[in-house]
Amino acid sequence: MAKTQFIDRYKGPFLAHLEKRSQFTEPKSLYEPIRYILGLGGKRLRPILTLMTTELFGGKVEEAFDAALAIEMFHNFSLVHDDIMDDAPLRRGKVTVHEKWDINTGILSGDAMLILSYQFFESYPPEIFMELTKLFSKTAIEVCEGQQYDVDFETRDDVTIPEYLKMIEYKTSVLVAAAMTMGAIIAKTPEKEALAIYEFGRNLGIAFQLQDDYLDAFGDPETFGKQVGGDIMENKKTFLYLRSLEKANKQDRESLLHLYSIKPEEPTTKVKAVKSIFEKSGAVEDAKSEIESYTQKAYKTLNELNLPEASKEILRQFGESLMQRTV
Repeated sequence: MAKTQFIDRYKGPFLAHLEKRSQFTEPKSLYEPIRYILGLGGKRLRPILTLMTTELFGGKVEEAFDAALAIEMFHNFSLVHDDIMDDAPLRRGKVTVHEKWDINTGILSGDAMLILSYQFFESYPPEIFMELTKLFSKTAIEVCEGQQYDVDFETRDDVTIPEYLKMIEYKTSVLVAAAMTMGAIIAKTPEKEALAIYEFGRNLGIAFQLQDDYLDAFGDPETFGKQVGGDIMENKKTFLYLRSLEKANKQDRESLLHLYSIKPEEPTTKVKAVKSIFEKSGAVEDAKSEIESYTQKAYKTLNELNLPEASKEILRQFGESLMQRTV
């Protein structure tokens, strides 16, 4: 199944369900920002994974719509609050919620999105509801922990690569893993299979975030949607930065430490200088190797799944499409 066929198969029906289930009314000042962020597009990666996994494990796609919507609502809630914390001007190439309205609106509308995401599970029978919400709550708190690690790292000078990998696992990959596992739960898959698909999603999610960090520095501004170089401007200690500190020569290491201690009004020169050190140190090549390594770890878990080879191939192709993306 080609990437576009794969996405189209699930994206259209999901968007129709999203539209049907997001007919919020008053107060408009609470619900308009929610409809705005949900309408900005994006890959819809996580809900599509829920729908796809449900079908691969023999369940009905229609039964997974509300769980997929919960995942998408939660993901967008986290983006609204992340953008406030990062003071980000753009999201998916459009003005962020707190810039379009104000910070208080962003906080309150985000809070409402978190609550709404839980409400979508109420359509499931008690046993499935319990499993879904238990996984969702575990995932939600891990996402918050990951976000806090991310914030803490900004003021720490001793962050290690293992700590960084744990942070992106919590902040990003656990939600990908949960999205896939929810599909398995809805399809009433045995626990062993659900655990294996969780590991697949977790490893693929780490690869995805490493790729996102790479694209933040080296992506095409026309297609990336976010501000290229945003992580560098915010002095985010990404894999590229941490590996450069390990491998760069003394002069470049000192330059990098200095560049990450400042936030100039005009950041273009800083971003260019940092990217040059990333490339010269070999960190860029190492990042690509790490992305490939986690992708392969994900593929390895497919061997544990009791699925037809054709279904496993769909999961492999999806992984390949993620790792070859430019946005």
